[in-house]
Amino acid sequence: MASRIRAKRVSAGETLGLKLLQSVREMKAGRVARVTNLEPNDVVQARQRTGLSQAEFAEALSISKRTLQEWEQGRRQPSGAAQTLIRIAKRHPEVVREVLA
Repeated sequence: MASRIRAKRVSAGETLGLKLLQSVREMKAGRVARVTNLEPNDVVQARQRTGLSQAEFAEALSISKRTLQEWEQGRRQPSGAAQTLIRIAKRHPEVVREVLA
């Protein structure tokens, strides 16, 4: 009975090894299963236009860096007033930089 269990483990290991080898061959050949293209959201675009770091941009908007990260990653949405500030920052990044000067 122990030999049967061991045979199954080797067989499963061999199967896994063959699958891994096949995956490596496909990667080397440039075949990929999935490509993800991300468009930066308005918050990211606004911050990037200002040229500020997350910490600097958060300070200029009087919010925590963590809140900004949540907005940028799409886990939370800015409130109405914050959305207005984001639109202003996106259209007039120099105004946000002036706040920190």
